[in-house]
Amino acid sequence: MPDSLSTRLLIASLAIWLGMGGVLTADKQVAVKPGDHLLSLNLRHRVETQAESGRFHTVVRHEKWSGASVAVIVCDMWDLHHCLNATRRGAEMAPRMNEVLTTARERGATIIHAPSSCMDAYADHPARHRAQQMPRAKNIPAEIGQWCHSIPSEAQGKYPIDQSDGGEDDDPQEHQQWAAELAVRSRNPRAPWKSQTDLLEIHTTDYISDDGEEIWSVLEHHDIQNVILIGVHTNMCVLGRPFGLRQLAKNGKNVVLMRDMTDTMYNPSRAPYVSHFTGTDLIVEHIEKWICPTVTSNQLLGGPAFRFKNDRRPHLIVITAEQEYQTHRTLPEFCGTHLGKKFQVSYVFANEDDRNDLPGIEQLESADMALISVRRRVLPQSQLDLLRKFVESGKPIVGVRTASHAFSLRSEAPPDGYVAWEHFDRDVLGGNYTGHYGAGPHVSVKLAERAQGHEILDGVDVGKLLGRGSLYKAGPLTGSTTPLLVGSIPDQMAEPIAWTNESKYGGRVFYTSLGHPDDFSQPAFHRLLVNALHWAAGLPATEP
Repeated sequence: MPDSLSTRLLIASLAIWLGMGGVLTADKQVAVKPGDHLLSLNLRHRVETQAESGRFHTVVRHEKWSGASVAVIVCDMWDLHHCLNATRRGAEMAPRMNEVLTTARERGATIIHAPSSCMDAYADHPARHRAQQMPRAKNIPAEIGQWCHSIPSEAQGKYPIDQSDGGEDDDPQEHQQWAAELAVRSRNPRAPWKSQTDLLEIHTTDYISDDGEEIWSVLEHHDIQNVILIGVHTNMCVLGRPFGLRQLAKNGKNVVLMRDMTDTMYNPSRAPYVSHFTGTDLIVEHIEKWICPTVTSNQLLGGPAFRFKNDRRPHLIVITAEQEYQTHRTLPEFCGTHLGKKFQVSYVFANEDDRNDLPGIEQLESADMALISVRRRVLPQSQLDLLRKFVESGKPIVGVRTASHAFSLRSEAPPDGYVAWEHFDRDVLGGNYTGHYGAGPHVSVKLAERAQGHEILDGVDVGKLLGRGSLYKAGPLTGSTTPLLVGSIPDQMAEPIAWTNESKYGGRVFYTSLGHPDDFSQPAFHRLLVNALHWAAGLPATEP
């Protein structure tokens, strides 16, 4: 069978029947009873661009679920936590989570509160009694009452963060003070939880349980196949508990994580040395690849998805679709090294089976800026419309090397059903690409006139910067540009190789014709690109 994108999507859709956490890829239709309510959801998951590539398309599938077929499980939203920052984030998230529960309940969903090790606090609660009195299901899966450390599909990937220290991200002095305060409250500083947070309402028609067999029996009694997990912490309890994502996925439930209603125990001083919020993103990505899809709370509530107040990272979409310069490899490596602290980074890769298709480009709808490395691709009208809408909104663009001829076919007519953007270079980047000189000599680099002191050049050792690829013919630039670097080769006119621009739509733009794989071996190029991305985002540049 050919290794096409459609085939890979089909394989992913069949994986759920093998208990590996795969997902259905076609729109799922449901039988609706009179008076039933529907949940309309967009399920996001990842599909490898081709076997063993290590690159993944971000794919969204639309499903409509009958409210009566849904359970929402609230995982370990405790009243207190040994990590003060975790306690704070839980309290910040809880009001929005309560809105999710209210809306889901109104639409007929079953709500299960699962604050582990806190059942004594609910000994007399009707919702606890309901769980205890539930008839035992006849199909209790083996080991459903146990913690699940992994499922077979996860063996295909690498776990993305180091959580061996427990993941606490408190300031050490503040953490010590918090532990002392917990002791004064007669709480165990290592396990201070006694109940679920009071910020979440528990109705008498809900269930309370932390027992895998009880919860499975509740699901079976109500004939529930669709389960939404919310709560904390994604990399620990949400994944591993007897009622967590792994157990439900491997035992055949159509389970999803509500990715904006969760948090992660991750300490940024541990690998991969990214921000706490990027650590959560990496765990969500791992889940979407190997365990189950995810959704967001605004699909029930409307408006924007939830975001923690301290998560101020601009969302950068990296679009790479070219074969000559391997930016599908070099840009993710660069971003992983330099951007994990200040940016939220997502990727769009070319369809390996159709060069003029960019699966996942819909991510632009939630993006703050884009980094483009595309060469001579034309797009379906719907995809080009998304790109145009993004650019015309005035959001920042950074272009690398072949971005100057990203959506042009040298004036050739596009294939039927596809559309070019012949003037992207002039309209957006401010350039005038007309080809390149032959490969061979390295490109010497120097400052452009009046470029001295520009913040993008801060810390860039221009004397140690060489262009390792052919010199692009980029001039003359538009009048809205500010040249920063020029390049030259023997016996030819110098050409601009890096500049800023204000696009015709008012957006901040940086472009460089550098970007050959060997350029990424140079610290000076890394610093240039780091500075440019910070400048485009309106952030102060930092050491790479």
